[in-house]
Amino acid sequence: MASEDLAVELAAVLGGRGLCVQSCDSEPAEEPPAPVRLRRNVCYVVLAVCLNEQDEVLLIQEAKKECHGSWYLPAGRMEPRETIVEALQREMKEEAGLHCEPLTLLSVEERGPSWIRFVFLARPTGGVLKTSKEADAESLQAGWYPRTSLPTPLRALDILPLVELAAQYCRQARHPLVLPQELPCTVVCQRLVATFTSVQTVWVLVGKGGVPHLPISACGFTPVEQRGGLKMAILRLLQECLTLHHLTVETKGLLGLQHLGKDHTDGICLNVLVTVAFRNPGIQNEPPKVQGENFFWWKVMEEDLQSQLLQRLQESSVVPLNR
Repeated sequence: MASEDLAVELAAVLGGRGLCVQSCDSEPAEEPPAPVRLRRNVCYVVLAVCLNEQDEVLLIQEAKKECHGSWYLPAGRMEPRETIVEALQREMKEEAGLHCEPLTLLSVEERGPSWIRFVFLARPTGGVLKTSKEADAESLQAGWYPRTSLPTPLRALDILPLVELAAQYCRQARHPLVLPQELPCTVVCQRLVATFTSVQTVWVLVGKGGVPHLPISACGFTPVEQRGGLKMAILRLLQECLTLHHLTVETKGLLGLQHLGKDHTDGICLNVLVTVAFRNPGIQNEPPKVQGENFFWWKVMEEDLQSQLLQRLQESSVVPLNR
């Protein structure tokens, strides 16, 4: 029965769906995670890339004093009690005058767990493009510009790779459509799909606490974990059950994420695909030995799940997680 439940859980995560976070398998020892609050200890930012059939990108002209007159993609900070999609749609309406529909997450960027930006590919669904006559504190105007000839000055060059990422996705999608799932979470945490592969066999690390489950690691807000970024929570959990000095650990990217934003639940759970491999593989056909009694390796026997995992691993078919 445990294998059947794990198969259902893994299928949900691979499908971009969310799962309730009951508890965490790993927490920072020096600072047990407290509930996170927007505008207090976390900042989430949403950003939209819209491309039209003429290969033009939607930009807004900034009104803020520190970047007045420069151009940028529609973006802004999330407000308390908003979902991620609601924040994206609000920013698009305020800055560009348009209603929009998010199509997929393009990437997630982080500067540690206290600052996370969600980049979406989106399409306008209505509204009226903001002109200079409607200039206000949110923006001076909005406009469509050729992707290869953007107006200057740009507020920052960090939007250039995001525009290119969107264009590449429109040409050939690297990962399935992924949208945030509305499920509550009180902390910033990561659910690991930590894999070990050999030939055509895949093992997945499983936590034993309660019923067997994909393990969850809470992110800490100490200076060390802030500097190290989200990967610190992944490494901390793996260090608790594996000897890492002879292993390589790689975060491939996101399979999905969940957040609600209602009732003061500002936390986020990121479903992360991770690979574990021997530095000198030799003829190792079994995953590294697990220390302690809290985790074990589960051999994925269901053929469809195994092929899905192998495909996602081989093609890096995940949402990029960038620092």
